[in-house]
Order: sequence, then C-alpha cells, then structure tokens
Amino acid sequence: MAADLPLLNTVAVSLGLAVAGGFVARRMHLSPVVGYLIIGVIISPFTPGYAAQNSTVQQLAQIGVVFLMFGVGLHFSLADLLAVRGIAIPGAIAQVTLSTGLGAAIGALAGLDWRSAITLGLAISVASTAVLVRSLEDRGLVSSVHARVVIGWVVVQDIATVVILALLPALTPDSTGGSALLDVLVPMGKAIAFLLVALVAGARVVPVVLGIAAKTGSRELFMLAVVTIALGIALGANALGLSIALGAFIGGIVVSETEMSHEAAAATLPLQQSFAVLFFVSVGMLLDPGPIKDHFGFFIAVLAAVLLGNAIISATIAAAFPYAGRTALVVGVGLAQIGEFSFVIAEQATQHDLMSHSTYEVILGVAVVTIVFNPIAYASLSWMERAIQHVGPLWRWFNRQGPLPDPPSPGAGDVLIAGYGRVGELTGHAMGQLDVPFTVIDVNLDRSRRLNAAGIRATWGDAASAEVLRTAGAAQKKVIVIAVPDANTALLAVTNARRLNPLAPIIVRAQSRDDLPALRKAGATEVVVPAYEGGIELMREALVALGYQSDEALQFADVSRDTVYEPSELTA
Repeated sequence: MAADLPLLNTVAVSLGLAVAGGFVARRMHLSPVVGYLIIGVIISPFTPGYAAQNSTVQQLAQIGVVFLMFGVGLHFSLADLLAVRGIAIPGAIAQVTLSTGLGAAIGALAGLDWRSAITLGLAISVASTAVLVRSLEDRGLVSSVHARVVIGWVVVQDIATVVILALLPALTPDSTGGSALLDVLVPMGKAIAFLLVALVAGARVVPVVLGIAAKTGSRELFMLAVVTIALGIALGANALGLSIALGAFIGGIVVSETEMSHEAAAATLPLQQSFAVLFFVSVGMLLDPGPIKDHFGFFIAVLAAVLLGNAIISATIAAAFPYAGRTALVVGVGLAQIGEFSFVIAEQATQHDLMSHSTYEVILGVAVVTIVFNPIAYASLSWMERAIQHVGPLWRWFNRQGPLPDPPSPGAGDVLIAGYGRVGELTGHAMGQLDVPFTVIDVNLDRSRRLNAAGIRATWGDAASAEVLRTAGAAQKKVIVIAVPDANTALLAVTNARRLNPLAPIIVRAQSRDDLPALRKAGATEVVVPAYEGGIELMREALVALGYQSDEALQFADVSRDTVYEPSELTA
C-alpha cells in the first residue's frame, strides 16, 4: 500500500490544484484549460516548490487522450467523416505540406541543417486533436458542420503523423533509399490493416458485446464493456505503431454506429472529463523555460508560424472549398495550435539525432502558449468574422458558398415519452390514435428494438442521462412526458430535460406526495401521482355506486385532487 502513495499523492495534488486553476481561469472569463496548463507549469520539475511525478501524470494523461478521442468518435459517425472527405483529405495534405515548408524555412534561417529544419516543419504542421475538441466543446460548436470539417481535417493529420514518423528514419544521414521506402510502406500497411479490422470486424463484434452487457440491466457492466472496448482498440492501434488517439477515435466511430452509442457516451463522460484534465496538466509539466529563454527569438518565430502561419494557411485552403466563410475561420483557428502529436514527432526526431534538446523545448513552449491562446481565439470568432466582412472582396471570396442552412431537427415539434411501461404506453397509444408524432426513451433494449421495428422512434438508454435525452431530441419537443417508475431517475430526467428545453411542458410521474416539491423545483410543469389518481378514481366510482350524480362525484374528485396537489405544499 505504501508504494502506491506517491501515485495517489501525485494524482490528488494534480487534480486538486487543477480545480483551483480552472476556477481562477473561469473567474477571469478564460477556458479552464488555461488554468490546468499553468498548474502544470507550477508543479513541474523545472519550477521551485512541489514537483509532481511527471511519468505518472503522463501515463494517466494518455488515458485521458483515449477517452477524449473515443468520445469524439462517438459523436462523429462514419457517415460524417465520409461527408467531409472532399475537403478534409486534400485540405489537410495541402496544409501539412505548406506548414512544413514554413517551419523548415524558419529553421533554416535560424541556422538548422536541412534535415533538422524539415523535422521542425513536420512537428509544427499537425494540431492537437485533444485541444481542438476541448475548444469546440467549450464554445458549443462540436455538433456543427464547421466542427465536422475541422475534426475530419485533424483525423487526416493524425494519419499523416503515421507517415511522418515513418519518414523520420529516412532523414537520417546514414539511411538508404531501399530501407527508407520500406520504412514508409510497412507502417502504412499496418494502418490500413488496422482500419479494415476495426471498421469491418468491430462493426460486427462490438454491437453484440454491448448488447449482451445492456441486457444484463447493470449500468456498471455496460460501462465496463464500453471502457474495455475503448482501451482495447486504442492499445491495438498502439501495438501496430499507430497513435492511441487515432485508435480511440476509430473505436468511437465503431461504437457510434450502434444503437447504444448515446448511452456509451454518457457512461464514459465522467472518465473523459477527469482524465482529460491530467492531459493538460501534463503538457504544462513538460515545459523547461531555460532553453526558451536562451533561444527567445527562435521561439517567437516558431510561435508566429503556428499562431499566424498555420491559421492563415488552413483558413485560405478551407476557403477554396464550397463551404461557408465561418467554416474557413473555424478551421483556421482550430489548427493554430500544436500538442501531443508534435511531441511524439519531436521525441522521435531527438532519438534519430534530427532535433536538438533546445529545439524540442521550443516546440513544447510553443505548444503551451498556443493551447492557452486557442480557447481565446475561438471566443473571438465572431469579432474576426466581422473584421473580415469589412474587407468586402476578401469576405466575398471567403464566403462564396454563403451561410449553410441548419439541418432540420429530427423529431422537432412532437412528444417525448421517457419510460414506456404500462404507464407511458397509454400516452403513446393516445398519440398514435391522434396521429401525433412521438419519440420514446426506454431502458429495456428489447422493447426499444420492437418499437423501432414497429415504426415508433425509440432510443435505448437511461432517461436520467442528458446525452440520452439530447439524442432523443428533447431540446426540440413540444411536450415531454416522464413516466419512469424510479423517483431518482425521474428527478434527474426532469432536471436535464429542463436544461435542454426551457419552454416545453414537462409532465412527470411521481411515486408519492413527498416527491412533488423536488420535481416542481427541478422544472416539472405537471406532476401526477398514479397511486393518488387510482384512489381518487375509486372514490368517484364509489360515490356513483351509492347514487350520487356523476357531476357531484366528479366535483368531490376534483376537490380531493386539489388537496393532494396543493401548490403551497409543492414549494414548501
């Protein structure tokens, strides 16, 4: 147990200080990522005071990258990836080529030999997918068409990283043409084999595994199955010499094609958010300010190449395709940073004597600064767009396509029924008789499948999950009916549904009168207690049987109902 204390100490201190750093950053209207990075610098071995175990944080940060990229894949279906291939593939290839040339030119002017200069250019040509996704999430852009383009772009960059790493040995002075060609072809063959196995075999195996876990009714087993798939596919990619980030992303895409993708996203979200913090802390811990101070002019030139050069190159290339001007700006800002893939290239380059330690530290410093700046740049997107609009010819070229219409929201304007047992099914039957479109959320996988087979749109999952509610289109519904039997699930479902849809009436089933105040406070419009409703109906029928008129019996029922659902009781 004592041997574990350094690990626990490092994790506890890192996360605890990250909370403080993120809070301060938020108070300053900055992304929490800025706070995480600064905390990493503070607890690094290169600054006075407490020094965390760098290797420990690095290993945990790798898990964070896996979950982060797995989550991106879950929200980025194979159809989305193929839909943007027309811009992502040629755009990324052109951008990596031009950015490499820019970096090589700066390296040559700084006195580097041509091999080191090219290696520097390659290292600054690829952006951090983890940073990009976090910036998109913070700005609420991750589901937009602009995000699909830029995420597809960096996925191509990730694949390009495999080629770059394969090319590095060929740049060494003692390499031969034949071995260089082999060094490139072998990793490419492994990458193709991995993609085929993951997408084809995974599409058949993963749904079966998740289906078995889902049918057990245990959320723990289902989450364990999802985590195992995410880590397994990522490690499979790593075993073939590919990046774990790319492997996790492909794993997410495989799971996204199943009917359980939304529940998988909800299950991994806490892990993704917790471990991703360690990734950003670890980036700050790597930074050694000494070499940057000694080569400050070189550092500024490389920083300008990433912040301005990559942004201008990427945005200009994106603007050449038939997409809106905002898309080009999102791409430009998103690629104006470097991160984990640049570290990998730089580390491999130092092992092949293609990069000095000082150049490596300059790249780390540029990464820290650009990661800090990236969320700020995204927050300034609207300002950038207005500034370019003032230059009429430039904006007309950027925005030749014009604004893209938002895709129609699926299921907009209908009813959502969460829980389709004996209670919820009655509402669904009424909607069907009246030809009112409705969507169902149900935790029973077989029932969800039967409903879909019958033409009723059904989403499998826990109605308490915001991800499941979002997938079912809760934000666009006119009415939301929550008929789940569990009181805690109902309360969480009301809370999350109200956040997604501030205006729609939410009608919820309660187990007892004690649940009414909390449900009302959470945002329920109407609360129904089936046990009381049954008792009121029994009383009404008894009065009719005794000879009372139907309207008199109904009046008694209404008075009893008003007593049960007394508004003053609901806010007590």
